[in-house]
Amino acid sequence: MCRIVGASRTLLPLLAALLQASVDASGEIALCKTGFPEDVYSAVLSQDVHEGQPLLNVKFSNCNGKRKVQYESSEPADFKVDEDGMVYAVRSFPLSSEHAKFLIYAQDKETQEKWQVAVKLSLKPTLPEDSVKESQEIEEIVFPRQGTKHNGHLQRQKRDWVIPPINLPENSRGPFPQELVRIRSDRDKNLSLRYSVTGPGADQPPTGIFIINPISGQLSVTKPLDRELIARFHLRAHAVDINGNQVENPIDIVINVIDMNDNRPEFLHQVWNGTVPEGSKPGTYVMTVTAIDADDPNALNGMLRYRILSQAPSTPSPNMFTINNETGDIITVAAGLDREKVQQYTLIIQATDMEGNPTYGLSNTATAVITVTDVNDNPPEFTAMTFYGEVPENRIDVIVANLTVTDKDQPHTPAWNAVYRISGGDPTGRFAIQTDPNSNDGLVTVVKPIDFETNRMFVLTVAAENQVPLAKGIQHPPQSTATVSVTVIDVNENPYFAPNPKIIRQEEGLHAGTMLTTFTAQDPDRYMQQNIRYTKLSDPANWLKIDPVNGQITTIAVLDRESPNVKNNIYNATFLASDNGIPPMSGTGTLQIYLLDINDNAPQVLPQEAETCETPDPNSINITALDYDIDPNAGPFAFDLPLSPATIKRNWTITRLNGDFAQLNLKIKFLEAGIYEVPIIITDSGNPPKSNISILRVKVCQCDSNGDCTDVDRIVGAGLGTGAIIAILLCIIILLILVLMFVVWMKRRDKERQAKQLLIDPEDDVRDNILKYDEEGGGEEDQDYDLSQLQQPDTVEPDAIKPVGIRRLDERPIHAEPQYPVRSAAPHPGDIGDFINEGLKAADNDPTAPPYDSLLVFDYEGSGSTAGSLSSLNSSSSGGEQDYDYLNDWGPRFKKLADMYGGGDD
Repeated sequence: MCRIVGASRTLLPLLAALLQASVDASGEIALCKTGFPEDVYSAVLSQDVHEGQPLLNVKFSNCNGKRKVQYESSEPADFKVDEDGMVYAVRSFPLSSEHAKFLIYAQDKETQEKWQVAVKLSLKPTLPEDSVKESQEIEEIVFPRQGTKHNGHLQRQKRDWVIPPINLPENSRGPFPQELVRIRSDRDKNLSLRYSVTGPGADQPPTGIFIINPISGQLSVTKPLDRELIARFHLRAHAVDINGNQVENPIDIVINVIDMNDNRPEFLHQVWNGTVPEGSKPGTYVMTVTAIDADDPNALNGMLRYRILSQAPSTPSPNMFTINNETGDIITVAAGLDREKVQQYTLIIQATDMEGNPTYGLSNTATAVITVTDVNDNPPEFTAMTFYGEVPENRIDVIVANLTVTDKDQPHTPAWNAVYRISGGDPTGRFAIQTDPNSNDGLVTVVKPIDFETNRMFVLTVAAENQVPLAKGIQHPPQSTATVSVTVIDVNENPYFAPNPKIIRQEEGLHAGTMLTTFTAQDPDRYMQQNIRYTKLSDPANWLKIDPVNGQITTIAVLDRESPNVKNNIYNATFLASDNGIPPMSGTGTLQIYLLDINDNAPQVLPQEAETCETPDPNSINITALDYDIDPNAGPFAFDLPLSPATIKRNWTITRLNGDFAQLNLKIKFLEAGIYEVPIIITDSGNPPKSNISILRVKVCQCDSNGDCTDVDRIVGAGLGTGAIIAILLCIIILLILVLMFVVWMKRRDKERQAKQLLIDPEDDVRDNILKYDEEGGGEEDQDYDLSQLQQPDTVEPDAIKPVGIRRLDERPIHAEPQYPVRSAAPHPGDIGDFINEGLKAADNDPTAPPYDSLLVFDYEGSGSTAGSLSSLNSSSSGGEQDYDYLNDWGPRFKKLADMYGGGDD
């Protein structure tokens, strides 16, 4: 059968609570009293002191929160104190009377101020049950026996119980490994067995927490457990023989980790922010604070309770708020929340586990900041009962007065922003009040012009309200209404014409000096003594003048309806009226004269030019009349031909088609082509009628079968007027003059060119003077020559003015000029050879001539000659055998030489 041997197998929850090492000593913390709130802290321990065991927590009240306190123990060899006030055992020792009491010191690190408190430790009396349990042996678990054979069949013994779990407290101080239970099989008497455990905590992560002696089956824990990490371990125990064969079915072992109060409550936020409207009634929800505890929430260790430790400020009541100790809901418990007095409250909230037990529970604190929000419980109030302002007449968008109010509500909120309205004194709506968003003042402005002559003063009644209604129960005080006295200032206004424009009807043709009308302006300033003077601004045709004093308008020219300045029978003139006020003002007025037509324009023929064929058929001329007058002084018209000259009625006939048109035809069978002027008498229908003889220019031309002119000058006769023809003729004359001037200029230029040609004589005398064409250099023996010597002798710089020492070797020395032969003036062709020979002799005997053939001078014809070189004349090869016809291709200068030498025997 299955059985469990042993007495005690677990620790009761009560024992777990008694094993709690750290105990909080508590008491009400005196507000703003620095030091330990208790004189003596006491702690009851369930066992002797072990090294590192937390004993209790001492509280130190720090009012300003800025003190840095250092703790010390009077028994430093046995006890130490952390910065958070937790007292620990430095070593393990049995608790006796000599260690039962010691002192804890708190010293300010800056001021060295010191406080102390006494600590008493005592052991909890041992209960009889505990003594029995401690004396019992370690629990032994025996594998349940497998089924036995009965009548040859394997039978399993019925089990009506299960192995209860093993309860092991967390944070055990050991010593480790700590034996938990012994596992045994009934077959260990006959077999050599080996025991093992599997599962998380044994051979699975986290490994090594639980171990088993394979021979004895002793199950032990190797280190302290943490319920907040793993609250339960599920292991399986195995028994095998030395060959590894299973001899027992595995059994399940459940180890529960018993919770210890080793975690303080932690608030989700260190600072909580909430709001509550001012004037809220008691019981108004404000906010909820929440703390969590890592300990078992189903046990006392994780059951939290909340409370308010302090409230700042404490006005109007030190208990304005309360907190639900289980949910953390903060609500109001007193009336009197007034934002204008207290805008914010700060609460210190404490959360304590162990259901708020001040002795055994662990605590933590957080801050709740409650802002009192504004409601419209203060109406705006005017700073004065009456405000004053003034405004010039006829001005708009002018600030008249500035209304100031006070409001105790939060600035720049709907409960503070003022809205102004005019409740009386402005029936026509001439004023408006706008709110300055920065100062909350009311700006009274004029939105419609005010006439001083009608209203000299306004007394307005204004009221001020907020954008949102007042809270219930709040009434508007009398200061929310005020009066505004507005004075209107008289200013000089513009004179005005009435009516404007002024329309009069008048016949045209009125003579100069006729008075038309009186056009005067009115001055709206009835309370100012002012004079008005008139001037003319616009008179396009300069027909009118105005009297500067009385405004009488008189004509200074004849009014003509047909003037281009008259549009639709209306003539517009503008006049200016100015007063003598300060400053002077003026206004304009328009006079419109509607001109009535009279018969002052005779009709004229239209068109003025026409064309027709030499014979009456196949065409005729249609004409009408042009009259600048209008009905009834225009058509219908009467058309007729004059009696003289007699050829008019003999050659032409006119037929009236209707009141506006007539037809002109040839009366004779043939009229020679040409341009004829036909006078036509046209009479209008005016009263009296007006007649006029108008000339119609008719071009008679030869026509084809279609009746179209075929004359060359048809365009001139029919399409061009006299002025156009004259203009064309003038252009032709000017063009001919320009051509003639160009021809004369070309001839003159040709003469100048011929005067400069070589060997040209009007009498073809070939015995001209030999021209000096060039002065040649000295060849290869004279390479360093001066190019200035190639100029004509009269253009060369005189030798006498040249500086000494720069003359070239081949330059002509300064000697008297030789006497070269002068050509005889008598024309004789045979003298040319003798003349040249004499010139050569003179050059050979010239001491001033350069050596060799440099700069040879054959003749000097005087200044101004541009003839080319004739040095080839001394060539022995020249003769009549040479062909000189190519000289004709060289231009007019060599034409004479071509005639002389290329003429053959001639």
